[in-house]
Amino acid sequence: MSSFNRRSFVLMAAALSGCGFTPAYGPDGGASRLLNRVTVDELTSSDGYILVRELETRLGRAQAPAYGLALDLSSTRDGLAVTSTNDTTRFDIIGTVNFVLRDITTGEILLSGSEESFTGYSTTGSTVSTLAARQDAQERLMVILAERIMTRLIGFAPQLPQ
Repeated sequence: MSSFNRRSFVLMAAALSGCGFTPAYGPDGGASRLLNRVTVDELTSSDGYILVRELETRLGRAQAPAYGLALDLSSTRDGLAVTSTNDTTRFDIIGTVNFVLRDITTGEILLSGSEESFTGYSTTGSTVSTLAARQDAQERLMVILAERIMTRLIGFAPQLPQ
């Protein structure tokens, strides 16, 4: 038996449209002020490359950018699970990214902030599987940080000039 009730869904949709709800990526949504208008500064590390790639995937590549996004990325690796023989079998990667959204023409800082998250991986397999797990954890971390930056940017986007 399904708990989905079509009448409840229609009522909820009507209530949201009546309260001024606008989808972020809709025609009048805040994200439309960012799409293809932000250039993301290049980072030189492999983690930085992934972070920039993820942000550009969400923002689009600006041909004539109105805004610049500067990033300062750092990460640390902490051992979590240590055996009685002093072998570490699980690591956390903690990533922090500071970001600044600026107006390209004036250089004015429009938004700045910091995001932090973590992912983990196990080292109990072979050398190759441990390396693959570490690389996967680093990529997952960059995706998480990109999503958190995008959430902040989209929340701020309605304050940007059209």
